[in-house]
Amino acid sequence: MFTGIVEELGTVEHFEDQGDAVRLTIRAEIVLDDVRPGDSIAVNGCCLTVVSAASSTETGEVDLWTADVMQETLDQTSLRGSRPGDRVNLERAVTPTTRLGGHIVQGHVDGIGQVISRSPSEHWEVVEISMPPTLAKYVVDKGSITVDGVSLTVVSTGSSSEGHDTFTVSLIPETLARTTLGHRRPGDRVNLETDVIARHVEKLVGIHATGARP
Repeated sequence: MFTGIVEELGTVEHFEDQGDAVRLTIRAEIVLDDVRPGDSIAVNGCCLTVVSAASSTETGEVDLWTADVMQETLDQTSLRGSRPGDRVNLERAVTPTTRLGGHIVQGHVDGIGQVISRSPSEHWEVVEISMPPTLAKYVVDKGSITVDGVSLTVVSTGSSSEGHDTFTVSLIPETLARTTLGHRRPGDRVNLETDVIARHVEKLVGIHATGARP
């Protein structure tokens, strides 16, 4: 589980196509302080398992880690389009003593959105993002959503001029500077994860209404 509070920007070092999978190597610092094989790290909001960690220099300091990305993950997230040099949002899985600064994030991407527009102002920037129709019912004004692994508050929901379901978020300077969202441009794809609590409530209410067993 994660909180959607990005710890650092990593860099894709190598993208090895293995046919029905990809081995992804990422350069990082902070998230590797206490990493072990089998640990979970969210990459642009996608939970990946650390396969190995190593040093790329003679100093011995660990600064590279690898993960195997399966076909399902490639099909359902924007990681398929990763290239060496790309910056990615990184967050280690939470511990029992971690502050829940964002909201409950599973690292299980629900769908891919697209940046529609950016509207900068003096102290923040409003970004409009499209979302698949199947996710629109889980996104509400002032609710929580995860965009590329970043926990954000929805400002409003609506639709684009082309009729796509959309939502807007306001990005403060800290978010713009410390995450990839400061560099996303209209047309860029982003990973979306809706509030897991809303999905559970929907299922439980549906079971109660129909009398069906879970």
